[in-house]
Order: sequence, then C-alpha cells, then structure tokens
Amino acid sequence: MGVRGWGPTQAAAFEQAAQALTAVVTEPDRVEPREVVRVRCEAPEPELLLVDWLNALILEMATRGMLFGRFEVHIEGDRLLGHAWGERVDPARHQPRVEVKGATYTELAVFQRPDGSWVAQCIVDV
Repeated sequence: MGVRGWGPTQAAAFEQAAQALTAVVTEPDRVEPREVVRVRCEAPEPELLLVDWLNALILEMATRGMLFGRFEVHIEGDRLLGHAWGERVDPARHQPRVEVKGATYTELAVFQRPDGSWVAQCIVDV
C-alpha cells in the first residue's frame, strides 16, 4: 500500500505521510489524541529518515496497541523529533482494516517540487 504526504515543508510532508499510514489502518478522524508518544530518528538522507520515522510509528503502534491521528515533526539536518497523539485501539470504533508490518524502500522518495512544496512517499507492507 502506498503512503504519500505533501506540504509546504519537509516536516509537514512527513506528518502527512504518517497520517496516510494511519489511513491504511482506519479513518484518522476516528482516533482521539488521548496520549502523546515521542519519537526520535536519525538518518543520513531524507529518504532513510522517512522510512525510520514510519517504522518507528509502526513499532509504537504494535507494542503499545495504539493508533495515532495527529503528528508533529521537527527536522534538523539528519535528525527528526516527532510527536504522535493517539489512543489504544478500540476494534469496535476504529474498525482496523489491516496491520501495517513495515515501511519499505519501494517507491521511496522525498523531494521538493518546483513550487517549493515537499513530497514524502513509500510503500508499506500490510
């Protein structure tokens, strides 16, 4: 399944890619921001940073039994500090469609468009 985020900054595109990750599982609007989880990543290239960010969120979802519906990302050089707000999975309310296993390098790209906006995308295994 492909996930893609775009926005005025690279950080905003990463936030939107995380939102797309949640949309693979459930409707993001169904997820309430009850708890915040902090995520740190570091990678030498923006593409690798995106994969690390998404895989860190997937790990948090799996180990905590949570879904996230709101994200905040700060990127400085090769470091990312992110916050994800969400709640424990409620099968009746969230109706999860699939479980995401991991972000891959397939169709992986992080780039700036000619208009200055950013795109961040990859394929995730479900």
